[in-house]
Amino acid sequence: MQQLRQVLSQIDGKGYKAYKKLQGKCFYYPDFELKFYYVQGDPFAAPSQLAVRIPQKTAGFPRETYQPKTRAIALADYLSRIFYSYIGKISSGRRGSGKSGDFRLDRPGQEVLERSSVVVNEDFVEARIFAGMPAAGRRILGQEAAQMLLEELPELVKRSLLFANLSSNRLLNHVYTVEDQEALRKQLLPKDLIAFVADGSILPRRSGVDQKPLAPDKAVAFQAPPELAVELDRPHAGRVRGMGIPAGVTLIVGGGYHGKSTLLRALERGVYNHISGDGREGVVTHSTAFKIRAEDGRRVEKVNINPFINNLPFGQDTRSFSSEEASGSTSQAANIVEALEAGTQVLLMDEDTSATNFMIRDMRMQLLVAKDQEPITPFIDKVQQLYRELGVSSVVVIGGAGDYFDVADTVLMMEAYRPREVTAEAKEIACRYPNNRNPEGGDAFGELQDRVPQPESINPSKGRKVKIKARGEEELQFGHEEIDLHCLEQIVDPGQTRAIGELIFFALKEKHIDGKNSLKEIVDLLGSLLDKNGLEMASPNPKQPRGDYVRPRSLEIAAALNRLRTLAVKINKSGNIL
Repeated sequence: MQQLRQVLSQIDGKGYKAYKKLQGKCFYYPDFELKFYYVQGDPFAAPSQLAVRIPQKTAGFPRETYQPKTRAIALADYLSRIFYSYIGKISSGRRGSGKSGDFRLDRPGQEVLERSSVVVNEDFVEARIFAGMPAAGRRILGQEAAQMLLEELPELVKRSLLFANLSSNRLLNHVYTVEDQEALRKQLLPKDLIAFVADGSILPRRSGVDQKPLAPDKAVAFQAPPELAVELDRPHAGRVRGMGIPAGVTLIVGGGYHGKSTLLRALERGVYNHISGDGREGVVTHSTAFKIRAEDGRRVEKVNINPFINNLPFGQDTRSFSSEEASGSTSQAANIVEALEAGTQVLLMDEDTSATNFMIRDMRMQLLVAKDQEPITPFIDKVQQLYRELGVSSVVVIGGAGDYFDVADTVLMMEAYRPREVTAEAKEIACRYPNNRNPEGGDAFGELQDRVPQPESINPSKGRKVKIKARGEEELQFGHEEIDLHCLEQIVDPGQTRAIGELIFFALKEKHIDGKNSLKEIVDLLGSLLDKNGLEMASPNPKQPRGDYVRPRSLEIAAALNRLRTLAVKINKSGNIL
């Protein structure tokens, strides 16, 4: 600590680049060591990257709080939240010019995710944080830096990273809540379910931009309809009753503003675990569930959309379809096929964000526009084939297309946020008022193909430097390209977007994208490597592990790569998924 104080005193008032003397250095405090992985060269640049490492014998976390891996992820998430909360209480905030003078850590949301910000194991606890090194203009403020690093940082460590100073009840509740959700999710498949919503869940959120739960006095607690009620076991909180959504084709119907889309959004995020008090701790969904929507204007590269679209004018081959600006229906078809290619077993769709002509073609339209003049086979004619042939279930919010009653296995009606099972009523209506439409698209779903990304089409460089930058959850700069992710609604943290960009680059560097591996083989390999090596492998420099990565699902990595406008693929003729 005295050495660090001397260095800061020596460079006080000097040009900002003198801070670079700290880069790569390690300084020892009584309870921890501080390492400067990277030091910024300008107060207006990206902040410096620091790591605080505490020996486990000092940190004192019992082994059962971080083993097995599920608990380690939950504990690291909890410590990240505590550290973040204390930054605002202990740090004086920005001091000096630009972005200098404060500590930074990404603010965790409602989901409990695998993060690189904190690592916990048998040997140590390490927090990877960012710091804007203080300056006036471009002159170093050495005294302010000493206050940050020698006074505030030890207090942050003391308050947030030592087990003895934390509430063990709150910590264990966080860990056990996550473990209970994992246990619920593991029970879905044996019970032939694709999702579960516990009684008492609070599904509505405060707003479209605030994922915190609506106040209990303003929200309706979820209650399972008797016909769909099941009971599942949790290792810590005990047995719980709730609604099980069975495999197959499920419709969510009801009037506007009665909670259809709210339920679907809860299912979308049910692929992740949630913090205690979120209201959705009892909502779990099959881990591969993927939200599908129309995406006007997206690029499509050699996707076999033939199951949904064929017989195009001028003989364009839809078994290897490409478009620089796909229409709503074409993009939705491509989104489904790409998700199937990447391994989804559950499709989630909302009529509101779907292309109407992709979802349904009723009898009257069939009579007016003959099938040989209509290239689109609507989803209604493929949804049961997906389940019967591929085992892929669908949950679809439907507000106006009653023809879907014919193909549904389960129909759930939302009435003032209360669910009611109405399958028998829907089927009776379908019999009483037949739609008289002709099924289209044949008796089988159709062929799926492996696509093989070509490495020369993927370039993260801008000029002489690699340029990968996340802008929130919805946009990723990758070299000269901007990858639009706003329709990937299950990306819930900017750290996932950052990690996606770096993982694509990693796969390219390590030659996993080699012109031979299929897209699914690539993302599956990345998943296996993440399981083995952790998020550290996403850092472009292994010697400088970053603290702002959050693990994405393989499905979103594949979806982002599919949206890279320079992507070129070849079809693996022998790699037919079917």
